[in-house]
Amino acid sequence: QVQLVESGGGLVQAGGSLRLSCVVSGRAGSRYSMGWFRQAPEKEREFVSAINWSGGSTYYSDAVKGRFTISRENGKNTVYLQMNNLKPEDTAVYFCAAGSGLYGRLYFDGTEWEYWGQGTQVTVSS
Repeated sequence: QVQLVESGGGLVQAGGSLRLSCVVSGRAGSRYSMGWFRQAPEKEREFVSAINWSGGSTYYSDAVKGRFTISRENGKNTVYLQMNNLKPEDTAVYFCAAGSGLYGRLYFDGTEWEYWGQGTQVTVSS
């Protein structure tokens, strides 16, 4: 079945950068939109970024716009999240997600996504 595996999390100082990677495997993994969500302790899961199946459209939350960049390698079913100028409020577990049939505002709703990774911890120190 479909599996998503994130990597690249870690501890960085404020102002630093990290690049998260997510690899999708499994027979059902074709023409999927991919995205990133995050969840800090005692906070609601939050949309971060998404990219559609063709790579032609990207979406960002206001909190990360201008600092984070999402990209994908369609042939490898891999999505990246380049995170620059990190802030302490970016500290969270970051989850990779994949889904089909998504468009517009549906990207922002975590319940619309079909598959999820296990998460990778990002910690930004002051």
